[in-house]
Amino acid sequence: MTRTLPIAAALATSAMLLFATAASAASSSYYSATPVTAPTKASVITAGTLWKCADGVCTAKQSTQRDVIMCQMVVQRVGALSAFTVAGTPLDAEMLAKCNARAS
Repeated sequence: MTRTLPIAAALATSAMLLFATAASAASSSYYSATPVTAPTKASVITAGTLWKCADGVCTAKQSTQRDVIMCQMVVQRVGALSAFTVAGTPLDAEMLAKCNARAS
């Protein structure tokens, strides 16, 4: 019984660390861009910002650039977007349309 307690405590600690790491990784994305056509590359770089693309969505950490500029730069790399969010808040339809006008 006395051996079981330290093992259980170690497992509980490991589980909490794993959950904290996963939560931290999920919250590290400030921008989220959903291209109309799924990107073919796993990552793209815009003005020094690394975008990681998976499951049809590209995400990036916060940049010093204005949000609309970030949208326009990612559009130039991955094509037109169906959605773009900044800190969980989606760009309105008018701003998204302006952003998509920069698609190459």
